[in-house]
Amino acid sequence: MGRRDRDKPLPVVLLLPNLVTILGLCFGLTSIRFAFEDRFELAAGLLILAALVDGMDGLLARRLNAASPFGAELDSLSDFVCFGVAPAMMVYHFGLEGMGGMGWIAALTFAICCCLRLARFNVAAKDETNDSGSFTGVPAPAGAMLGLFPVTLHLAEFVDLRDYQWVIGLWMLAVGGLMIARFPTISLKSMKISRDNAVYVLLAAAVVIGLMLTRIWVFHVGATLLYLMILVWGLIQHRRACAQD
Repeated sequence: MGRRDRDKPLPVVLLLPNLVTILGLCFGLTSIRFAFEDRFELAAGLLILAALVDGMDGLLARRLNAASPFGAELDSLSDFVCFGVAPAMMVYHFGLEGMGGMGWIAALTFAICCCLRLARFNVAAKDETNDSGSFTGVPAPAGAMLGLFPVTLHLAEFVDLRDYQWVIGLWMLAVGGLMIARFPTISLKSMKISRDNAVYVLLAAAVVIGLMLTRIWVFHVGATLLYLMILVWGLIQHRRACAQD
């Protein structure tokens, strides 16, 4: 950008994508605060909000023609805090502190895997030939939601895994591994449906929104299990494709 371009007034509307990114970052940072106050419902809820608004900044940037390298870097740094640092700190305080150093290693590994996953995504995004329509490994927001699974299992009153802290530690290591894995995972952007089925998708969306507003923790547990089944199915399909090749 030249000096003449920098001297031009900037329409405030072009700052909307960055403002949405900062909003998500505030959600992630505030969730850490509530987690260490043992207010896990608020902490987990803020991270879910951060995941919901994560895609809005990119969508706004494209619609407003406001995409910029600054916005891309800001989004990546916000994602690391919201989906790497915040879940790791929350789960560590929730159920890994009793393991001492081993619990911290599990949380640390999760956060580092998220950082590596985001760095790989940024490099792939700059590659104009990367148009496969799928992710490589579990994306950071989905990884964060998977990482919260032990917390939401407790909030939904299904099971309290704090009596089995080693299970939580292994879970965090496994989710971290999924984020840096090399197999393709589903991308909502690449999903297509027939026009005849659009009404059923809208109906399902209404049910999902209703569950999120009334039984959000039960919904999170169910969505996590469904996503895990999709991951397993995708991995099986990938291995079959590799075997045929």
